[in-house]
Amino acid sequence: MNVTSLPIQLGPFQLEHPFILAPMAGITNSPFRRLMRRRKSSMVISELVSANGIEYAGARTLDLLRFHEEERVVGLQIFGEDTDLLCKAAQYIEKLGADFVDLNLGCPVPKVVKKGAGSAMCRDPISLGKTLSAMVKSVKIPVTIKIRTGWDSQTRNAWDVVQAATDAGVTWVAIHGRTRAQGYSGLADWDFIGEIKSKSSIPIIGNGDLTTADLAVDRYKTYGVDAVLIGRGALRNPFIFEQSYAVWRGESFSFPTAERYIELMDEQQKMLHEIYNPRMAMIHARKFLAWYSAGFPGCHEFRSKVFSIPEPDQLWEEARIFFEKSTRERDMKFLAQPFLMGGHG
Repeated sequence: MNVTSLPIQLGPFQLEHPFILAPMAGITNSPFRRLMRRRKSSMVISELVSANGIEYAGARTLDLLRFHEEERVVGLQIFGEDTDLLCKAAQYIEKLGADFVDLNLGCPVPKVVKKGAGSAMCRDPISLGKTLSAMVKSVKIPVTIKIRTGWDSQTRNAWDVVQAATDAGVTWVAIHGRTRAQGYSGLADWDFIGEIKSKSSIPIIGNGDLTTADLAVDRYKTYGVDAVLIGRGALRNPFIFEQSYAVWRGESFSFPTAERYIELMDEQQKMLHEIYNPRMAMIHARKFLAWYSAGFPGCHEFRSKVFSIPEPDQLWEEARIFFEKSTRERDMKFLAQPFLMGGHG
């Protein structure tokens, strides 16, 4: 048996492969997580949810914690600066039946950081360790964290955070290869992630700039991480997980056809309308369709159209027409090239 056909052990979870949908604010809602599980993301994690919001039982906050059985293995991600509220939020998530709770320690957004949450918590690893220890003791499900390499280039203290997490009993640490100061600019530092992985006694998941299946597999193999998170790459290419799985197994893959895009859109349309009112379903539909179209012939005109069409049925029909036409143009373009290696999407 090819070694890459063996399952991956991540904490208590046995996963089919190491390619995981990254949690993204405003993006990884339940319908999108279900779509990506169907297209081979080996695990999914919710967008970040406020522990304060859970405490005050805000309807919008609690809606973000909704998940479908189809999503398992599924983690729910929280953020906050108050240890007691984080523990209570973790207990609430455990009662909901999620498989694990993930603490966001990487969010660089000012309104989160200025309250002492997100990336700000990592500035004091000793205090953070106490919070993590309390969270781990408060629940029976695994507690995991997602961090950045540090606050800025002068204070890249991710190793100190990993040590604090290890001592606290955290199950794994996901590391985005940028500092808080970088935001999403520049390049993710995978050498730094690999250095931490080489010293860590708990699983390390790498994250950052995984835009193709080849890159995802290369980073996983080169840096020896236990798994990789794919975020924005899945928005431009919602088939990246199954493609990564194929490359990891030494197999080739084909570019997704128009039929596959239409199948994806039909599923997403149905799921969005299951849990959102028509207005919210339309808002979500517009942003996902705009992301999926990136890189296709005519994508700029299509995006303009997406945000101006008033009726849902017309929006989805225009999307079907666009992907039928653009995938055909894409395929004609590649067929006109003298050589195309299979497996390099």
